Amino acid sequence: MTYIVADPCVKCKYTDCVAVCPVECFFEGKNTLVIQPDECIDCGACEPECPSEAIFEESALPEKWAIYQEINSVFSGGMEAGDADTSAWPEHLKEAVSGEMAVWPLITEQKDPLPDADSFQDTEDKLADFSPAPFEE
Repeated sequence: MTYIVADPCVKCKYTDCVAVCPVECFFEGKNTLVIQPDECIDCGACEPECPSEAIFEESALPEKWAIYQEINSVFSGGMEAGDADTSAWPEHLKEAVSGEMAVWPLITEQKDPLPDADSFQDTEDKLADFSPAPFEE
């Protein structure tokens, strides 16, 4: 099993989870995080640290956010985009993975959340706002 970062992280990007991860399996996009499933050791340390309750054990991932399982894998480099079932993905994500795509950078230290994170924390259905762009300093 692995843990999955789902919809509540989009537009928030709290990184409390990163600080407690013993194996450094978080990758950072422009407005969210993902977990590399092959690196996650299923310790569960990250889940209670997430202020937006965006992290789920794979078997407990709500069906409405099932799409995030492959999204986590693709954007963390754990799966080739061509191997993912992108049929239900929004067009902007399909386009992002159809060509040459950069794997997001590894994040190993906590940093400040996005400026409006608190106002988006309880917003649902943010997949359209999910940026496929990697974090750039």
